[in-house]
Amino acid sequence: MGEVIGVVGARGGAGASSLAASLAAECGSVGDLTGHGAEAVVDLSRGAGIDVLLGIEEQPGARWPDLHQARGAVDGTELRAVLPTWRGVGVLSADRQRPRPTPTEVVDDVLDALTDVHDVVVLDLDRTDVLGPDGCRSVRRCSTVLLVVPLDLRSVAGGVALRAELRGQVPDVRLVLRGPSPGGLGAAEVSHVLGLPIAGRLPYRRRLDGVIESGLGPPPRGAYARAVRRLAQGLR
Repeated sequence: MGEVIGVVGARGGAGASSLAASLAAECGSVGDLTGHGAEAVVDLSRGAGIDVLLGIEEQPGARWPDLHQARGAVDGTELRAVLPTWRGVGVLSADRQRPRPTPTEVVDDVLDALTDVHDVVVLDLDRTDVLGPDGCRSVRRCSTVLLVVPLDLRSVAGGVALRAELRGQVPDVRLVLRGPSPGGLGAAEVSHVLGLPIAGRLPYRRRLDGVIESGLGPPPRGAYARAVRRLAQGLR
């Protein structure tokens, strides 16, 4: 079975989806964890779809609504072959044109199939699902969950709301901090309040947000990519 890593934002706009996709790509560049030699990112958030963020929304391939009839033993190799890709990573996204929830049983069977044939599967988790009874089933698959917390009070409060649920379900929960810090919150202070170790920090660059917002996805080079690569190396 492949390694399953979860990423969730302490609040909306924290950058969890960008990190999830970039982390999957960087895990491929730092070496296999189990030997399958392939990575995937799975969009479990309730939004327009991670494919829009990555600029691949027009790329053909299966999205969650196409899999709503999947039941039982789903063939992971066949599924991987029909997924759109971004930087070599298979992407299973929601669909902005067909915004409907996926049955829990389908999510379970599809994730089983993906972890069978991928070295690393990164889950872009939804905060509401993490706190709900069904979301815990996906969270419990994770060996590690990265909680993305911007350095502001609202984000810290959101992190407090998620902390107990995550720690009760996952053996390894770590913080990924993101600037700027408008009120002067420090990394050590946030770690102490949340009672969680820091896995890393993501650099804040206004131009970076503009690149991502333009639909090009997180950049493969630069300070952001280097920070994510260090995160991936720390998870090996």
